Amino acid sequence: MIDAAAWARGADQARTVIAAACQQRRVTAAQVLEALTVTPTVRRRALIRSTLADIEGGAEALSEIDFVGLCRRHRLPAPNLQERRRDADGRIRYLDVYWKPWRLLAEIDGAHHMDPEHWAADMLRQNEVWIRGDRILRFPAWLIRARPERVAAQLSAAFRAAGWEG
Repeated sequence: MIDAAAWARGADQARTVIAAACQQRRVTAAQVLEALTVTPTVRRRALIRSTLADIEGGAEALSEIDFVGLCRRHRLPAPNLQERRRDADGRIRYLDVYWKPWRLLAEIDGAHHMDPEHWAADMLRQNEVWIRGDRILRFPAWLIRARPERVAAQLSAAFRAAGWEG
């Protein structure tokens, strides 16, 4: 996996390889960090380490890693990732991004969320979150990369509406 990240065409492809390997439970971030200790001259070493730090923080996909970076760049509070919640049917669900002090969460939607059944299920889960009293924002994954300033502006506005004074 380290070699694949080092040989990737670009940084995004390298981060995708790392995120996919960890998301699929092929390796853990700790195992990769340990392997990096014996490969001190590997290409993209700093990128691999920073990507692993985001994964250890809960990011499971490239879009979530991009989102954490967006929060850092725009000096927004650091989020908790993959927040566990029980839905109305008693099943465990994971919310992509959550800021407990402000009861604010964000969902990052990839293309598969446009499937009508998936979209309807997302809406029902969003309604449950709202009914419980949390604010929820939704962003398509492409927008985080293509228009990060728009995402940051909406996040800032939501934080201020929730009482953040940052």
